Amino acid sequence: MEAKLLQWQMIEPRKEFRLTESALPITKEGEVLVKIAGCGVCHTDISFWHYGVQTKHALPLTLGHEISGKVIAGDKEWLGKNVIIPAVLPCGECDLCKKGRSNICRHQLMPGNDFHGGFASHITVPSRFLCNVPDKVLRKYTLEQLAVIADAVTTPYQVVKKSELEPGDLAIVIGVGGVGMYGAQIAKIFGAKVIALDVNDEKLAIVKQNGIDAVLNIKELDIKAVKERVKELTTALNAPKLGWKIFEISGTKTGQELAFNLITFASTLSIVGFTMDKTETRLSNLMAFDAKIIGTWGCKPELYAEVVELVADDKLKIDRFIQLFPMSKINEVFKNTLEHKYTKRSILTPDFK
Repeated sequence: MEAKLLQWQMIEPRKEFRLTESALPITKEGEVLVKIAGCGVCHTDISFWHYGVQTKHALPLTLGHEISGKVIAGDKEWLGKNVIIPAVLPCGECDLCKKGRSNICRHQLMPGNDFHGGFASHITVPSRFLCNVPDKVLRKYTLEQLAVIADAVTTPYQVVKKSELEPGDLAIVIGVGGVGMYGAQIAKIFGAKVIALDVNDEKLAIVKQNGIDAVLNIKELDIKAVKERVKELTTALNAPKLGWKIFEISGTKTGQELAFNLITFASTLSIVGFTMDKTETRLSNLMAFDAKIIGTWGCKPELYAEVVELVADDKLKIDRFIQLFPMSKINEVFKNTLEHKYTKRSILTPDFK
């Protein structure tokens, strides 16, 4: 039987995804056809589907940018290789790319935004920045599980590096969901003493079991109380009282307001989570504390191999923070994700017949 391209497409926002069928695309020079093994469900997908964030490609559109799979056609050098597709695919030629800022290349292409993404049986992508998956990694994890590297793991990896975190620093991670769990773990790998803040005891328990130094449920606490508790934990950990590295990964207004209020002398606040909500802040705090705020967008493909190596060396654990679902359950999974029913990152795997 001739293979077909099967895609779960968003026809309209907030409506159920619809399964469509078409012929497999023909690859052009510089492209490959990847048979998808897994595609993670990201908050960005939820934002496109439910919160009115506009996709660059007109609807109908197949969402999904956290993809792993096997190359089955296209550029010969990639044929038969297992790969992770970067969530941000730059041009590699512009000034930003040449200055090491390829993650914000203005010619970048994002699966599930600029073109049809990974909630499908196959995907056609440029081959230039694919991340090869060595066999030694596949002896530890399945290719489906490795889809999470495409965004949920590499995004916090990039921002931890950008924050200039050094061994012995205090890292405060706000929000330890599908991305924050990895962010806390990566900060620990870089040598920080890590405090994780969240409103969910189960998520906090998971990161605590995986080596995070201290956790705090902030659900019933106001900002002043959180600051006092963080200071107490800092003392108990014998961690620095200055120069904190703060990572806001919850993608909520309350999380961002808390993060800004935790800034102290020589702090660096990194904004990782996304929300459409606006906050009110006193920017003069940055002047008074000689602090800084940085943003981050995805991860430049050049860093993916470093992350894969951490996974291969068993320094970075991924299987404890993910759960697999058949792709035919996409509508159920998106609904449950919207309602915060999962504590782990969801990965959808093709189950087309």
